[in-house]
Parts: sequence; structure tokens; C-alpha cells
Amino acid sequence: MKFLNENEINITTYDRLLRAWENSMELVRDYEMYSKRIDENEQDVIEVFKEFAEDEGIHASKLRDMLLDYKK
Repeated sequence: MKFLNENEINITTYDRLLRAWENSMELVRDYEMYSKRIDENEQDVIEVFKEFAEDEGIHASKLRDMLLDYKK
């Protein structure tokens, strides 16, 4: 006989997608903020943070689309 753990939390695929989307959105904001707080003479660092923000924006967009499709 298998016992059920009534205190167990079941994390779904939707839950994981939502968390990943939220994390990506936060990274976009962080990288954008970092790019604005770097000295102008460190343009290479500024560009890296801008690039990372764009990349995370793409990730966040894909995750959002997946979330919306998952709910259908």
C-alpha cells in the first residue's frame, strides 16, 4: 500500500515556466540597470550588459508565449 503525503507540494510545468519567465524579466531589468551605471569610458562593459538584456528579453518573450499557449 502506498501512503500519500498530504503535505507534498506538486510543482507543475506551468509553475516552472512562470518562475523562469519572472526570472528572465528580472534579469532584463538588472542588465539594463547595470548598463546605465557603468562609467562611459567602459563602453565594452556597457555593450555586454545591453546585449545580455536583449538576449534575456528574447528568452522572456519565448517563455511568455509558452505560458500563454500552456493555458489554452
